[in-house]
Amino acid sequence: MKRRIRKVLIANRGEIALRIIRTCKEMGIKTVAVYSEVDRLSCHVRQADEAYLIGPAAPGESYLSMDKLIQVAKKSRCDALHPGYGFLSENPEFARLVEVNGIIFVGPSATSIAAMGDKLQARAMVMRAGVPIVPGSKAPVRTSSRAQVAAKRVGYPILLKAAGGGGGKGMRIVSRENQLLGALRGAQREAKGAFGDDRIYIEKVLSHPRHIEVQILADKYGNAVHLGERECSIQRRFQKVVEESPSVYLDPEFRDNITQAALSVGKACGYINAGTVEFLMDHKRNFYFLEMNTRLQVEHPVTEMRTGIDIVQEQILIAAGEQLRYKQADIELRGHAAECRIYAEDPENDFMPSTGRIECLQQAQGSGVRIDSSIEEGTDISYHYDPLISKLICWGQDRTHSLNRMNRALREYHIQGIKTTIPFCLFAVNHPAFRKGEYDTHFIPKYFSNEALKELDNDSELGAVISSVLLKAQNSSPLGSTGFSSDGASHNGWKSRRLEQLSD
Repeated sequence: MKRRIRKVLIANRGEIALRIIRTCKEMGIKTVAVYSEVDRLSCHVRQADEAYLIGPAAPGESYLSMDKLIQVAKKSRCDALHPGYGFLSENPEFARLVEVNGIIFVGPSATSIAAMGDKLQARAMVMRAGVPIVPGSKAPVRTSSRAQVAAKRVGYPILLKAAGGGGGKGMRIVSRENQLLGALRGAQREAKGAFGDDRIYIEKVLSHPRHIEVQILADKYGNAVHLGERECSIQRRFQKVVEESPSVYLDPEFRDNITQAALSVGKACGYINAGTVEFLMDHKRNFYFLEMNTRLQVEHPVTEMRTGIDIVQEQILIAAGEQLRYKQADIELRGHAAECRIYAEDPENDFMPSTGRIECLQQAQGSGVRIDSSIEEGTDISYHYDPLISKLICWGQDRTHSLNRMNRALREYHIQGIKTTIPFCLFAVNHPAFRKGEYDTHFIPKYFSNEALKELDNDSELGAVISSVLLKAQNSSPLGSTGFSSDGASHNGWKSRRLEQLSD
């Protein structure tokens, strides 16, 4: 059954909320934003047709409040809700609540989210589909004695993982048995705090693994396609920093095997909408199912740059009951694309979060360059939310062209007032191992250090001078550092359209 979508609530914030709003506008769909008190002047609030205050800065009282989000969706008469990524995007209870209230959830079913959100259940399902998994325990290891037995069977080093979560939380690498008890307790505490679920299981630590993922689209009529793979091996604290597509590590036969395996995983859980199947590959070129992200990925623009397909648009069409518009033969993968995630973090201080106000911003431009961002001069970076503030994506005719363009764009991109990962990204995309494609998930501990940034410092003097000049010009502006005049108008002439506080 097809259902027309005229208005969408975006249950998120920042760059992903703004990115969804843009696609909705192109589709002629009205948008409703939600915001916390500290996000009152955010770009996504100003760009939406309507915006509602849903609480204070703490996510638990705003963006994670299911009841408030449903209340806004009903009050604003939304047909659909898009969760973006993070927050409640992979919460089956929320997806079910949205549907129960007669609102279309732009994503997979609550059943699929639950099946793939439970890592142990997902491993069992994938095994039945004939897709290889990383060796590990089949059940949670709740006590130290069970953990010891399972660890000896799997063989050290092992990885403790949260059964009900992701994003690097509740994960510990254990090299020796005498480290196991403390690591298990720490992982259980962290998993309980992050996901309300302290179940931990064990996986074998693969030697020098590479992280490869496959983007899929599937409709309710049984049609499914893949949009190629992305390599996401450059990571810190189990979270991605640099992604590229295609992976230099795959030959055509191997690429066909891993993409077909991804489609098999989607079929096994009856998946509908956009999803990403993630794999680890060892140094012997064996690949293993890692997990399935039942949402829009942070790095989806990499695939969009290669295919020309707007994945958010496809999500909305599939959610409305439309048949998938593509056969596999229709998917054309062109050139090479790479993404650098710009985090508000200090790479010289173990990538610790950096908060403060963006005093000066000079974004990269030019052919083949895309920036997904919601920051501007005067934006306050809060400790309440994920430190991802921007994504820089570059496309080229081949890998060398793409990475050369990324190098140029990173050198044009200046953010003053906070620390960012731009210097690290410059280091990574210019490192010989990365350029040769000879890297894995151990890239940062193997190659990166504070001393490695010193050579970049000397090369960035011109950029610092430019930033300083722009900062002086900004401080002399009658609009002040926030970019807003006293009557609430911004540089682009925007005035408050419809900002409402959610009433009880």
